[in-house]
Amino acid sequence: MRSLFRTPPWKSPGSRWDTRLVRDASLVWLASGVVGVSFGAISVAGGLPVWVPVVMSLVVYAGSAQFSAVGVLLAGGGPVAAAATGLLLNTRTVAFGLAVADVLGRGRVARLLGAHLVTDETVAFALAQQDPGRRRAAFWISGLGLFAVWNIGVLAGALAGGALGDTARYGLDAAFPAVLVALVLPTLRKDPAVRRSALLGAGLALAVTPLVPAGLPVLLALAGLVLYGRGRRAEPARKDEVTA
Repeated sequence: MRSLFRTPPWKSPGSRWDTRLVRDASLVWLASGVVGVSFGAISVAGGLPVWVPVVMSLVVYAGSAQFSAVGVLLAGGGPVAAAATGLLLNTRTVAFGLAVADVLGRGRVARLLGAHLVTDETVAFALAQQDPGRRRAAFWISGLGLFAVWNIGVLAGALAGGALGDTARYGLDAAFPAVLVALVLPTLRKDPAVRRSALLGAGLALAVTPLVPAGLPVLLALAGLVLYGRGRRAEPARKDEVTA
């Protein structure tokens, strides 16, 4: 892997790598492993061969899109419908990719690999850091570790079959949301523009949840970014008024 990069992206100039990032990222990895085991077990218990969730996790690598696509397949839908559902739900990563575009590095290989590692968790973990170097290191540490743990978990769950399928019985399905909340709380407290956007997005998602298929509320929640843009444009104006 190292030969593909002139300088590994997590060790690029300005990056700040330390054991605290690994320690913090390990909490996300743990939650990812739990959900990955659940995904693999549910897929195989529903009648899919072991290779389907395993290959999907390597190639697609998007938890919500994978769950939705498998749900379509298990409900009797065809591969085209399953792929379309996954693509629709994964369009939110376009916004995530823009948010961390400066974190991925300049090399073509680094950007391609980084784009594959863009998830809700890696972006949240990276943006929670204070300076650019630390954000870059956080993205790659969390992203590579998350990819490895997710795929190992999916393989383990698929091999276990239906024995571990019902994670909701033990409350394990709440592990991922809890980790995400912990990651975004510092930014919500610090940035009023982010807080307004998050409140609008959360309100929209809650309102439409009973009406639309699973996964779509997350896409609709991106409408909250409208307030973020307006809030950012309004801040310089307020500063100019104060100085005047």
